[in-house]
Amino acid sequence: MADTQQQIKNDQKMMEHWLADHPATDSVAGFVAGPGIQKLQLTFDIDKLRDALTTAIAENGLQLDESGFGALSLTRRPGAEVETANDLSGLFFTRVDDSYQEVQREDWVDEFNYSELVPRFSGTYFEHVHLELTKRFDIGRMRVLSKGLYNCNSWHRDPEPRLHIPIISNPGSLFIVNHHVTHLPADGSVYFTDTRGYHTALNGGESPRVHIVAALPQANAPQQLNRP
Repeated sequence: MADTQQQIKNDQKMMEHWLADHPATDSVAGFVAGPGIQKLQLTFDIDKLRDALTTAIAENGLQLDESGFGALSLTRRPGAEVETANDLSGLFFTRVDDSYQEVQREDWVDEFNYSELVPRFSGTYFEHVHLELTKRFDIGRMRVLSKGLYNCNSWHRDPEPRLHIPIISNPGSLFIVNHHVTHLPADGSVYFTDTRGYHTALNGGESPRVHIVAALPQANAPQQLNRP
């Protein structure tokens, strides 16, 4: 159906309004709280976090692959000497095609089992972080996760929320929960991300992004496995 003159005028009027309203570009490098992404009062020393990361890279095999994804476990199941693929990954839900039907990927991980700091991190600043977090919350898997430049996670949801502590970041590194998007500066802050909602993390910058990510176990998560 051909557009009426009134429809054309309405579109022109709206466009004129949009073009006159210049986007703000000076605030995008900061944190903006919103539904599913909040900042705690707890903070850590960013220099000590980066020193601990440098040591982990040198001594424990963390790879900051500029084109992909790297992971290093800071906690483990008590006494577990051999790490499995499920220790680094685990259950998530996603929607993969235009049917929009939710599907389940990978296996359930009981986050409550990951209560022990990996022994080689005893005496490091990572142990201090773990102690401060466990004073306040139940903590499951605690990992150092790196994301290469120009890289994005899948659009998915997890059975439990996460805490993020950025160690290395850049203004093009963004976190999205449902439809709220913001940058998480690497300044020692601790961020709550409600990853029970659909979310992704992306690094649109020109350097790797490295976060400590700690799961917040949810006692009722097993009952939610097949919830659409």
